[in-house]
Amino acid sequence: MELIMIMLALIGGAALSVQAATNGQLGSKLGVYHTAFMTFFLGMLVTGLLIFFFEPNRAIGLLDMPKWQLTGALFGVPYIVIMTFALQRLSSATATVAVIFGQLAMSMLIDSFGWLNNNAIDFSFTRFGAIICLGIALYFIHSSSQNK
Repeated sequence: MELIMIMLALIGGAALSVQAATNGQLGSKLGVYHTAFMTFFLGMLVTGLLIFFFEPNRAIGLLDMPKWQLTGALFGVPYIVIMTFALQRLSSATATVAVIFGQLAMSMLIDSFGWLNNNAIDFSFTRFGAIICLGIALYFIHSSSQNK
């Protein structure tokens, strides 16, 4: 089951790269904020249909959740706006690796300290090595896109 979840995460990552590249092009023509609005509006419609047809009834409702958990939805807005803006100035690979670097760094902090009610996972030398490797990858990807 873990392998299936890893594969689904890889597919999700690929979809985010396609979304970012598409939004970068659309943002240069339509505008960054209009593009972000369209992304969230269409996403809301599609998700609403998925909820209507496929989500089972739950004993707890959205408004019964701890309010701090609802703030998670707000973190998608900076991602969409920043990537739409960045893809007009950076290569798709540079912007994507920079996002992944930020995700990895924050995820390791969340893991290390058990923030947001997550299980704590000790920071290790191998995790530090992964951050360093990804930082080096970001450097090489960005510098190679500058030499075109």
